[in-house]
Amino acid sequence: MSYYCRFGSSSSVTNTQRSGSGLSKLFFFHNSISIFRQKVWCCTKNNKKTMEMQMDDPNLSVINDPQSLNHKISAIRNAGPSKLQVIADFDATLTRYWINGQRGQSSHGLLQQGNPKYDAKRQALFEYYHPLEFSPTIPLEEKTKLMEEWWGKTHGLLIEGGLTYDAIKNSVASANIAFRDGVVELFEFLEETDVPVLIFSAGLEDIIEEVLRQKVYRSFKNIKVVSNQMVFDNCGHLVSFKGKLIHSLNKNEHALGMAAPLHDQTDDIDSPVTDNASMKQRTNVLLLGDHIGDLGMSDGLNYENRISVGFLNDNIEKNLESYRNAFDIVYLSCFVLQNDAPMWGVLKLATQLCSTELD
Repeated sequence: MSYYCRFGSSSSVTNTQRSGSGLSKLFFFHNSISIFRQKVWCCTKNNKKTMEMQMDDPNLSVINDPQSLNHKISAIRNAGPSKLQVIADFDATLTRYWINGQRGQSSHGLLQQGNPKYDAKRQALFEYYHPLEFSPTIPLEEKTKLMEEWWGKTHGLLIEGGLTYDAIKNSVASANIAFRDGVVELFEFLEETDVPVLIFSAGLEDIIEEVLRQKVYRSFKNIKVVSNQMVFDNCGHLVSFKGKLIHSLNKNEHALGMAAPLHDQTDDIDSPVTDNASMKQRTNVLLLGDHIGDLGMSDGLNYENRISVGFLNDNIEKNLESYRNAFDIVYLSCFVLQNDAPMWGVLKLATQLCSTELD
């Protein structure tokens, strides 16, 4: 049985022969651009015992089809950075799932509008609609209507309850939310190489913007946020929402017209940003998500090559099989220590994809 099990200093993935029981083989390597240790695990159906032994390691990843991944890496490198874009989910992908042993908050869940009555109403909607969102028995068309209904009612409560921008800033300041280790370094590298980043979220753009301001302390000219946009009056009160409703089942490049540059609401207003038409010319994609449904974020883009990276944050033993069949690479959180997988492996991969050096 052949396993292609580690990224080396080049874009190639090393081939190692393995026969017999089909148990996992672990490989160690050092990242040439950041000091960290990474384990890459090519798993098989008979690896349950090994998984139980190794899941306390915070830097474990799984590659399902190493040969296909190696081919994609070579193709994207040959096309060059000018053809590459990064598409990323926000909550529990860029942000941490675990923070100090507790579940981190989502960009939507952290919001407290300063009116307990309306906070309770939004929570009641969540408790009703959230199970429907993941129900395997509801047809997609019906589920899409339910999601539109849920998001519409929630947005209506935010307006009716008198949400202010000050409430957003205060909510973020007190929230249990943080970025994965390596996210800022990834953003910096992609900015230096002029690779655009689309952050897709079914949440609220203004909250995502505020999280970036308060947790990163700077803007990036290459980042756009595709999410629901609020409109505030001169007194800072929410009065409406702008444009098309974006919910969990339609956050993809069909919604690209909703994209807003991160620096539109910062002091860096004169920096250039990649326009939507040129984004569609970037036909190689590095996609980052924490749900299998996040693979749909590239729908609407006629891409040539796509490398998908999944972050499996919880219920690892239950979900590993489906994740490794869906994503090219899966990074596993450590459920023993309740630590998230860092973003260093993605940074190394992005460096490989943008490299102009010959192997």
